[in-house]
Amino acid sequence: MQHTIPVDQLGPEGSVMARAVEACVHCGFCLAACPTYAVLGEEMDSPRGRIYLMKSALEGALPVEATLPYVDRCLGCLACVPACPSGVPYGELLPLYRAHVAPQRRRGLVGQAAHTLAHATLPYPDRFRLAAAAGKLGRRVQGALPEQFRAMLDLLPESLPAAQPLPDVTPAQGRRRARVALLTGCVQQALAPEINAATVRVLARNGVEVVVPPGQGCCGSLGLHTGELDRARELARQNLRAFPSDVDVILTNAAGCGSGMKEYGVLFAGQPEEAQARAFAARVRDVSEFLDALGLVPPPALAEPLTVAYHDACHLAHAQGVAAAPRRLLSLIPNLTLAEIPEGEMCCGSAGTYNLEQPALAAAFGARKARNIAGVGAQAVAAGNIGCLIQIRTHLKKQGRALPVMHTLEMLDRAYQAPGEDAIRSA
Repeated sequence: MQHTIPVDQLGPEGSVMARAVEACVHCGFCLAACPTYAVLGEEMDSPRGRIYLMKSALEGALPVEATLPYVDRCLGCLACVPACPSGVPYGELLPLYRAHVAPQRRRGLVGQAAHTLAHATLPYPDRFRLAAAAGKLGRRVQGALPEQFRAMLDLLPESLPAAQPLPDVTPAQGRRRARVALLTGCVQQALAPEINAATVRVLARNGVEVVVPPGQGCCGSLGLHTGELDRARELARQNLRAFPSDVDVILTNAAGCGSGMKEYGVLFAGQPEEAQARAFAARVRDVSEFLDALGLVPPPALAEPLTVAYHDACHLAHAQGVAAAPRRLLSLIPNLTLAEIPEGEMCCGSAGTYNLEQPALAAAFGARKARNIAGVGAQAVAAGNIGCLIQIRTHLKKQGRALPVMHTLEMLDRAYQAPGEDAIRSA
């Protein structure tokens, strides 16, 4: 089929966008999978509708400005991708389109301030800690702040935990089975440093030597998923330089980071670093994916039965296709029972900066997820992404259901401790 999108006028990404748009046959299978369509019920707030809008804008038949409200409301959760029988690469189309329209975007004073603050602080742990400290003062006048900033303050804890610096190398316990490099993340280092510490302990307990490259930084996913490709490449280049080649794999314990790093080949398409980026991406694994393939040393039995609701982080289940591995790992803990969450495939509303960009919708998704979790009668919640953990914890608390909400690796780490049941319940 001959396309009418002027790819020669759209830069190096034009042909990628054209192919993605043309792959959509408008069958509608994506509608049932899309969270925004489920909540808003508007065709243009579905993947099919957004693709139609993007196509019209790229062909010049529709002003770019007309597409932005609908494209901006997209979570980027990629639930539509596994649901699509035509294989539309929506995960490539969305950031490229956002990058294409960026020069024509007008956010307004408050929106631009929130956007700038997010990109200036979230990728940098030290800056984020300072911003969080300032946020404590902001709570005193929270009612007078714009909605975006109130939403940001709602997600901040009363105080940040103490930093937990990791050694450059942690040796394997017993026979070494693998040698890996670990991405430590950005916000996670400030909000939940225990996740990285627990990850290193579990890996070492399973015979894995862990290297933490000192020159690493933000993976660039925040910029990639919001269409700020130059910013994303700048951050990603730092990791291309920092991570060693003499490791078996590059591990991440944050779904968004893993998804972004696995997309480095797309990010650097046509760039001098493309070959290096594709080789890097091929070595990236989520830590649950890696441990499942390696074979986990069975943890001891919990003292009492415990029911845990496992939440599928979108960029782990949908973007990376990793859903069974974390469930298998948790199921290896004797006396632990997994409970499936109704509408488990639906996004919790975290989605990077979505709480800042679309606070009302993010809150609606978070509340819906919390209600579904509460309905299964679980005594704890596990997930594989820092944003999901914060979002779910916040909305469970708002609904008066203060359950322990932990990373999968934290739960495994506590299960290795004695008594494991008490350690998990008291988190």
